[in-house]
Amino acid sequence: MSDTSRTTPPDLSVEPGVSVQHDPAPAAAPAHRPDVVRQVVVAVSAVVAVVGSAVGSGAFGGTPIAEAGGGALSAEATLVAPDGPAFAIWSLIYLGLVAYAVWQALPAQRTDPRQRRTGWLAAASLVLNAVWILVAQAGYVAASAVIIVGLLVVLVAILARLVRSVPASRAEGVLVDGTFGLYAGWVSAATIANIAAALVDAGVTQGVLGADTWGVFVTAVAAGVGTYVASVTRGSFGYGGALAWGLVWIAVGRASGPDSSATVVVAAGLAAAIVVAATLISRAGRLRS
Repeated sequence: MSDTSRTTPPDLSVEPGVSVQHDPAPAAAPAHRPDVVRQVVVAVSAVVAVVGSAVGSGAFGGTPIAEAGGGALSAEATLVAPDGPAFAIWSLIYLGLVAYAVWQALPAQRTDPRQRRTGWLAAASLVLNAVWILVAQAGYVAASAVIIVGLLVVLVAILARLVRSVPASRAEGVLVDGTFGLYAGWVSAATIANIAAALVDAGVTQGVLGADTWGVFVTAVAAGVGTYVASVTRGSFGYGGALAWGLVWIAVGRASGPDSSATVVVAAGLAAAIVVAATLISRAGRLRS
């Protein structure tokens, strides 16, 4: 009796161009081409973002972001602007992004499902970052607010896709999940400050609410956004830590100086605590599941 359970080997005599059902090789090779393109685009986008950050710092002689638009985006522009030292987190974020760009370009990551799900979004976030810097430096505060909201949406989408599966290694967890968590968390804080700056720049006042009440409202929104994203990401330490960092530095900035506000200090501090608590609770639920 013949063994019908054995797989029939492919017929090597088939003429070129004729499809062979049992041989997946011809279909597998072309599938790598868009992966290589993705890797190259991400790497180039990272270079664009780094160059953009240098331009935004005034390294090439341009106007630093803090001084652009009449100082609309400076640390003293509004009651919800983080104090100056808070922006040092960008150095860590850019370091992580460069390391990520190199890592994702390795041949081993070419067909990785997580990189396929997030690579193009990562490239978009890097380009949007550079565009935001150029627009803000040109003094278009309202346009910069629109761009940074778009950047935040892209970053949250990246985190939502990453959380669908666990990193294959500790290195991936740090370079991908950790980096984009920090990136998204800090951009969340920056988005709040940017929108507030755009409103002030447009002549919109706090009206009957008053500056302090407006500051409380804005920090409450930050706490709500942080809680939501903590749930979506199931407790991303990078995201929660970076957003809390921004909120703490809002509190520090309002603790003294001409724009001091005890009300905003307390509100920002409470918002930071809420974000940290939401992150820890979501992380605990993730570990239990």
